[in-house]
Amino acid sequence: MKMKVGAESSREAYKVFTFKDDDENSEESLSVTIPEMLDPQFGMYVWPCAVVLAQFLWNRRRELKNKTVLELGAGVALPGVAAALLGSSVLLSDSAELPQCLENCARSCRTNGLKVVPAPGPGVPCSAVPVLGLSWGHVSPRLLSLPRVDLILGSDVFYDPQDFESVLVTVAFLFRKNPLAQFWTTYQVRSSDWSLELLLARWSMSCESVPLGSFEADKPELAGSHLPGNHSIQMMVIAPDDGRRSQCRQTQHRGDGDNARGKHD
Repeated sequence: MKMKVGAESSREAYKVFTFKDDDENSEESLSVTIPEMLDPQFGMYVWPCAVVLAQFLWNRRRELKNKTVLELGAGVALPGVAAALLGSSVLLSDSAELPQCLENCARSCRTNGLKVVPAPGPGVPCSAVPVLGLSWGHVSPRLLSLPRVDLILGSDVFYDPQDFESVLVTVAFLFRKNPLAQFWTTYQVRSSDWSLELLLARWSMSCESVPLGSFEADKPELAGSHLPGNHSIQMMVIAPDDGRRSQCRQTQHRGDGDNARGKHD
């Protein structure tokens, strides 16, 4: 980890996350460098859920080619930057009221050689990354003007129960515009009393809980980091309800590494 001290004594640390398969015969890897501000604000450093979600993206990397991906509450944007480096057209977003978090998104992109633009639109190359202010629960002009998306990402966006429904309101709006989209999200279990089930039913969504072992994330240290540590993390795939029960059910997902090794469910 590299660290530098700025003129105003604000310290910036650079962490490198390197994703690769457990298969010793695989030479594929992905390295993402994330600048972290040593600051108590939420969007200034990588949280445990972000590494698990990025690991899921790495495991499903073949599916990301030429997909349009939107990350909500991106912060330092490890999953979104990883998706961009894996071939997706990515839009990063965080609260419109937190300009410093939006700057963190942009800083992470620039650190990894990605061009940052203020908004999507004609003439913007698919490799460029728009950084947008989107506040959960608000149907803003910026939200209305978003292009078609295939995947929505959210790392630890279900942090505060007061925000749970606001997050799902935003996702529900995106599902109405993109009925084939999915919401890939990681969630840190902080209380057994917290549940998404009723809210998922209210907003007509179904949910599948993905076992961490199915994408090589059932370990305390991922991508060469000390994260997620001993935190209890869940990986969920949320989609518009197709008539199934909205309660999260467990499923087995096969990733790119499994395809290469010929594993079967």
